[in-house]
Amino acid sequence: MSILTKIFGDPNERELKKLWPIVAKVNEIEKTYQKLSNEELRAKTNEFKKRLKGEETLDDLLPEAFAAVKNACRRLIGKKWIAGETEITWDMVPFDVQILGAIVLHQGKIAEMKTGEGKTLVATMPLYLNALEEKGVHIVTVNDYLARRDSEWMGPIYQFLGLEVGVILHDLSPEERHNAYNADITYGTNNEFGFDYLRDNMVSELEQRVQRNLNYAIVDEVDSILIDEARTPLIISAPDTESTDKYRQFAKMVLNLKENEDYNIDHKLRVATLTEKGIAKMERMLGVDNIYAENGIETVHHLEEALKAQVLFQRDRDYVVKDGEVIIVDEFTGRLMPGRRYSEGLHQAIEAKEGVTVQQESKTLATITFQNYFRMFKKLAGMTGTAVTAAAEFSEVYKLDVVVIPTHKPMIREDLEDQIYKNEEGKFKAVVREIKRRHKFGQPVLVGTISIEKSEILSDLLRREGIKHEVLNAKHHEKEAHIIAKAGQLGLSL
Repeated sequence: MSILTKIFGDPNERELKKLWPIVAKVNEIEKTYQKLSNEELRAKTNEFKKRLKGEETLDDLLPEAFAAVKNACRRLIGKKWIAGETEITWDMVPFDVQILGAIVLHQGKIAEMKTGEGKTLVATMPLYLNALEEKGVHIVTVNDYLARRDSEWMGPIYQFLGLEVGVILHDLSPEERHNAYNADITYGTNNEFGFDYLRDNMVSELEQRVQRNLNYAIVDEVDSILIDEARTPLIISAPDTESTDKYRQFAKMVLNLKENEDYNIDHKLRVATLTEKGIAKMERMLGVDNIYAENGIETVHHLEEALKAQVLFQRDRDYVVKDGEVIIVDEFTGRLMPGRRYSEGLHQAIEAKEGVTVQQESKTLATITFQNYFRMFKKLAGMTGTAVTAAAEFSEVYKLDVVVIPTHKPMIREDLEDQIYKNEEGKFKAVVREIKRRHKFGQPVLVGTISIEKSEILSDLLRREGIKHEVLNAKHHEKEAHIIAKAGQLGLSL
């Protein structure tokens, strides 16, 4: 590839070379906008909308629209407002590389930008431009906290330019959702957008729908949502009428089974399957000669769900038990997902395993994957710090190209190689040693773990060493804003 690059040039550099003149034009126009009054700048929004209804296109308006956003940011410098629980003093005007990333997003591509390069601000320019069509635009984040924070943080820019901002959160009423979707720009999570789409397809009257047509969306952390979670099904279900007693019975029975003898596990597919010997053991325990003939395939399915719950799903990793309920932990964000349930009897099997009230099983009424949902948008774009490694999949599945945006200043952060340990105990000891070493110098440390259980093991080891720290996991999610606000302070481990 290096020889081909030498001959034909770097395709990414060729793409950026085409865009730099547009950045220069944005900056040139923005200088002229500095002479306008606030009212004259705000009036540009209606002017752009009228021109779009003529023969001009979004591409024609891009330099002027981006310049308007940049100039609005300049006028907000020093202004203060409350974003969530935090007072914001605005101090941002888009850099050239941020304008570059914004152009890529408008073109319906993925902008790979390093962490800390200000992707949240980058998105404001293409969102403003595409909102001028008055067809609605979505900005997709991975959780409610970010959706709320970003809408409150960036909202004053849009409001300064005369646009409305909405945010979709878990606890909104249908009327509030309808109003949020009717705003010019709508922030929300992939889960909320997806479930609203399913609910809209189940209404009895068109007026009850909350979403508009799927016009344009920018997906933050696009590799997580469109690749890692791509085939995650969103399911709307209704209670079934079957008895829940069988789940408690099966939960006790599977405790007698042995791995590689009575059942086999496929960890990649996350499936546990009964062997012939295991089925024979179940038949003896149930007192039947042929479980398929006498009890049916459904009984075997529920037995395997009970087995799956026992051997593949762990408490404080995949779910927590809180106030007598089994609550799923989002494997990608580590947050609790109250109200969400595993389908096909798995959630009931986990409830029986944990000895809490087994709720009635559900029948699937509507389902869609994130992949299928986001492919329905007329135009889709994304941003993340890591997209190149999945570039082939983005291109094949979503027809999305990846463009790597250079950093505003030379990169000084060291991206070190992975360190591999023989076992978990050795790894955790090494982690604690490293935290302790950096703690002596007052260096703040952020440590990520894969589950609640692991975070608590590490927390216990740090306590033994006398290292003060904060733990943020699904059990303490209510304190998230308070804990995150202290991140980066002298000597803090998080």
